[in-house]
Amino acid sequence: MPSTRLSPGPKLRYLVERARRIDVGSVIERAKEVHEQHGKAVPLVVADMLWSAARRDVAFQDYVDYDFAILSPEERATFMTHPVSAQLAARYAHPDHRLVFENKIEFNKRFDRFLRREWLVVEAGNADAVRAFVEKHGTIVAKVPVSHMGLGVHRYHAAEIDDWSAFHRGLLERDEVLLEQLIVQHADLAAVCPGTVNTTRITAFNDKKDVHILAIAQKFGRGAVSDQMSFGGFYTMLDDNGRAIGAGYDSHGHVHEKHPDTGFPIADFQLPFMAEVRAFIDEVARVVPEVQYVGWDVVVSPDGPVLVEGNWGAGVYENKPSVTGIRTGHKPRYRSAIGF
Repeated sequence: MPSTRLSPGPKLRYLVERARRIDVGSVIERAKEVHEQHGKAVPLVVADMLWSAARRDVAFQDYVDYDFAILSPEERATFMTHPVSAQLAARYAHPDHRLVFENKIEFNKRFDRFLRREWLVVEAGNADAVRAFVEKHGTIVAKVPVSHMGLGVHRYHAAEIDDWSAFHRGLLERDEVLLEQLIVQHADLAAVCPGTVNTTRITAFNDKKDVHILAIAQKFGRGAVSDQMSFGGFYTMLDDNGRAIGAGYDSHGHVHEKHPDTGFPIADFQLPFMAEVRAFIDEVARVVPEVQYVGWDVVVSPDGPVLVEGNWGAGVYENKPSVTGIRTGHKPRYRSAIGF
């Protein structure tokens, strides 16, 4: 039976690469953030961050985001970190099948029946089809096929377009060649932030028999086209029933008891259709079984969940103890399901 332990090779490569690229100034700045938040001496924090990175696979930003400065070693050990997640992603995503998740057009082709919205690829010579698509939907989203963190995503309104040939040409020049119908989100999500389609990140593992939901994070935007942090967004963790476990937060030191724009109390949020969401993830996670560990982005519409995208480099969304009062993370769930 093959070993399920994580190989030391990826960890060593990560450490070597991290040591080569280490930005001492950035580490010190993060240590100062920790000092401001928790009153810990900067030199001690720097030393602890370096030790944690080398011995415990803790990224510097993980150390800050998950309040490691106030946690015991036993509590720290319960938190998932980005280096560990990266090792899992590399191990459980077959290289021949990653393109489906890396290219949004390929993803839409494979997962079309789960998208539950119309989409169109911009090509040379299809300006009339583009115009018809945009005018039909009024407002559409245009995406660069290969991008990260919500970058390369824009909204366009038919009423604001005067020259359709120029619009079509601009889409090709900017590589914004995937057009999608806007997703209509459930009223419970719109009550928190109506100007952004607010996605739910569900990290799951398909062990070839069962699909295990490992962590659920609810992201909220600030009215922009994306709810990613690069657009001012933030998130809160949800429990297995889809209930927020506390206020919202991001990686820039911002904590949101209430949504800044609507005043909605984040801790009161309940994701609708949670049973349907679980069944939906169980289904989509089986479409490409060669990629077992995925961070799925879904939106709950008035009729149930719809799929936005899947990320084979799942990343990490975790609990923030100083915000929620909960001093443990999700790593035991990952270990139980994956066996590393």
